[in-house]
Amino acid sequence: MIYKMRSRIAAYSAALVLVFCLSSCNSEGFFEGFFTEDQPRLVLFVGVDISGSFLRGKYFDDSLHFLAHYLYAHLQGVGGMEQPKELFVGSIGGSNIGEAKTLFPIQTFEYLTIPEIHSKLKEIFPKNKVNEFTDFNAFFHHISETVTNRKLILRPLAIVLISDGIPDVPEADRDQAFKTIILKPLENLSRNIVIRLLYTDAQTGDQWTSWVPRRRVKILTQDAVVMKEWRDPSIMIPGKDFEDQDRFFDWVKNQVDFPVRLRRVD
Repeated sequence: MIYKMRSRIAAYSAALVLVFCLSSCNSEGFFEGFFTEDQPRLVLFVGVDISGSFLRGKYFDDSLHFLAHYLYAHLQGVGGMEQPKELFVGSIGGSNIGEAKTLFPIQTFEYLTIPEIHSKLKEIFPKNKVNEFTDFNAFFHHISETVTNRKLILRPLAIVLISDGIPDVPEADRDQAFKTIILKPLENLSRNIVIRLLYTDAQTGDQWTSWVPRRRVKILTQDAVVMKEWRDPSIMIPGKDFEDQDRFFDWVKNQVDFPVRLRRVD
């Protein structure tokens, strides 16, 4: 009986101490660092195609303008856009097959305005420097190495490709070429991986979703003729502060950042 009584007294004492700490100690910052708001988890990679077919096309300039707004919105979390924990921006391809390219980190962009981000993108991807090859496989391999080396495995992973999506192969072999796009290095990096191919066309987009082998990776494509609508004055309202451009943010959520259904392709 005495033992049970002592146990109850100890339990009551512990409860009183906990209540005291929650009420008084927390006001002094004792629990600071334990009760915090959710931290960003998204890891965002952006690849820009500066091969001749896309760089000299009519949508390249528009794509960099859009990307500047897109990055700013995500980095600042305006309009309900998800803020990334990490951001890496680089080119897709190079002068040689398998060539590694620089990935510019989040610190390159996070304190810049939209015009400053656009200027930085033009500096990184100058129109007078053309990559001979659009090498999606090298870019995906670089992503895998970066995620692994920086211990970012299992975080949500979004890969935005600013590209027409056309592999560098002869026209007659194009359907089969999509089978050679290798997503295997990405498959085990996260349970939530999505590739968003922007500024492509309907046929190429269908080939990406129908032919590229994958198990866990989700693929979304959006045509260039749709992407250019972001600048329509009915969407991006002239004279309105960017933070108040609710129609633009809704457009991005519905046309670019919308959820993608998983589809396995063998």
